[in-house]
Amino acid sequence: MQEKGIDLGVQLSKGLADLPAVTWDYIVTMGCGDACPFVPGVRYIDWDLPDPKGQSIDAVRETRDEIERRVTELRDELGDFSG
Repeated sequence: MQEKGIDLGVQLSKGLADLPAVTWDYIVTMGCGDACPFVPGVRYIDWDLPDPKGQSIDAVRETRDEIERRVTELRDELGDFSG
C-alpha cells in the first residue's frame, strides 16, 4: 500500500460492533458471498475477489489494483455525496 501512498501503520481495524447502528445505503463485500455477516443495507454488492493471504506480491498487487478500479468505478457511478 505504500506504493500507493497509503500508510497502513496508522490504520486501525474496526469490527462490525464498532459501526453505527444504521441502515447503510451500500454494502460492499469482497468474496465472502453467503458467509458474510449481516449488515443492514439498501443495496448489496459482492465483489468476488481472491483472498490475498498467502499469495505472491504480484497477485496481491493485482487484487489491490482491482479493488481500486472498482472503488473508482462505484464512486463515479454514485456521484459526489460530499456536500
